[in-house]
Amino acid sequence: MRSLIIFLQQVNVEQKLKEAPDSQYQIGVLIGSFVPFIILAGIAYLLYYRAKKKEIK
Repeated sequence: MRSLIIFLQQVNVEQKLKEAPDSQYQIGVLIGSFVPFIILAGIAYLLYYRAKKKEIK
């Protein structure tokens, strides 16, 4: 199951940028490629914050 998810998430950003019809599409591709990392960083921060908050009590 995990390998299927990894396979579906692999996107060739360089190829999409080369085939982009205009610069706005390129910006969208770049932003879209960073969104998963931003979400994961946010989740990691929330988990860290909650764990830190439990230690104090």
